[in-house]
Amino acid sequence: MATNTETSLTKKVWTLATTLAGQGIGFTDYITQLTYLLFLKMDNENTEMFGEDSAIPEGYRWSDLIDLDGLDLIAQYESTLKKLSEEENLIGTIFVKAQNKIDKPVYLKKVITMINEEQWLVMDGDVKGAIYESILEKNGQDKKSGAGQYFTPRSLIQAMVDVARPQIGETVCDPACGTGGFLLAAYDYMKNQSQDKAKRDFLRDKALHGYDNTALVVTLASMNLYLHGIGTDRSPILCQDSLEKAPDTLVDVILANPPFGTRPAGSVDIDRQDFYVETKNNQLNFLQHIMVMLKNTGRAAVVLPDNVLFEGGAGETIRKELLKNFNLHTILRLPTGIFYAQGVKANVLFFQKGTPTKNVWYYDYRTGIKHTLATKPMQRQHLDDFVKCYNADNIQARQETERFKSYPVEDLLARDKTSLDITWIKQTENDEDITLNELISTIEEKSQNIVNAVAQLKELMAGIEE
Repeated sequence: MATNTETSLTKKVWTLATTLAGQGIGFTDYITQLTYLLFLKMDNENTEMFGEDSAIPEGYRWSDLIDLDGLDLIAQYESTLKKLSEEENLIGTIFVKAQNKIDKPVYLKKVITMINEEQWLVMDGDVKGAIYESILEKNGQDKKSGAGQYFTPRSLIQAMVDVARPQIGETVCDPACGTGGFLLAAYDYMKNQSQDKAKRDFLRDKALHGYDNTALVVTLASMNLYLHGIGTDRSPILCQDSLEKAPDTLVDVILANPPFGTRPAGSVDIDRQDFYVETKNNQLNFLQHIMVMLKNTGRAAVVLPDNVLFEGGAGETIRKELLKNFNLHTILRLPTGIFYAQGVKANVLFFQKGTPTKNVWYYDYRTGIKHTLATKPMQRQHLDDFVKCYNADNIQARQETERFKSYPVEDLLARDKTSLDITWIKQTENDEDITLNELISTIEEKSQNIVNAVAQLKELMAGIEE
């Protein structure tokens, strides 16, 4: 339940956001500058209230900003961002590629004044974190900025963590971490499992690993974890493209929602000798990376689009590998209407490395299910039955229900292209009712798929003609 402090401060933060939006300063730019300034303010509080040495170089601290106005304020702030972006460890991660996006002194002053009115460091970590999380969530709803691509529904994250059950002492990774939702949920799940100081220190400083190739996202994720007391010296988040090279270390648990679609323009070509097959499909490459990154007996819960279940070629090769050398024991089929990108059909694949699959259990939370972000968002309780059926205490004792069915691996391997795209619940006419917006989104999605297919065909034809 939200505290009064959390509610009032969140309201204050977003009242100012609305003011700035009227001046053309988008939510994403606002929250980024808020992050930079909040870090400076908390460093200042740490120095003044607790007598600690400042982590910020002299001449670039909160005290060097607070009394300035006008163009002097802009100049000092931009100089500070440049300097701190060149630092190492946590500071360098928070300020990675930092730039000022509030170029009008009066509005920058407004943000600084609002932050200065509060004592952030003495605020409970859960309160600070909740305020920041609420800002990230609202930012994720900003369709114009495209920030929603970084946001996985918290209800889905929570259910995935509840059945994956990370244990204190294990390492947890998200190779496409966005704003850190999976890592934070895993931390919350593990933090009360032990009072042993060594284990708790390991959890806070070494257990979590996140990667993202967008500087803005790395800043937001690092601050998100920092405000929850995680990675106070060195951020567990790194700004790098996970697919460029083989992982440096293997991990126990992977929780992820990799980006769907094709690889972004300008990305480095993937040349991975440790992959099972070469492909340009972004989500198939992330799936391969996750399979490689797991320790033996390590486990993963990964959100992936429908085409991963049925696409031929590379997709079939990877599915065969999953069934033969991993235990792909569960697939959760998700409904549309739960992501900010409309019309997305996705699944969660749960698998463990090192033992072959015997049976794949499917939970159909799609057929006959309707969610919308505005009027009926998916809540954690909507997935209670899935969590119950999953039976994490003993998956060998699972029982079939109307929505939960088991398929022997021999039957799946015998299917055309080893397709894992299975449904058994019959749709009714009402199930097929869709809104005009959903229809348009579906048409757009299919059109984009055709465009992508034509582009790939042209590449192949060019290679043949050469």
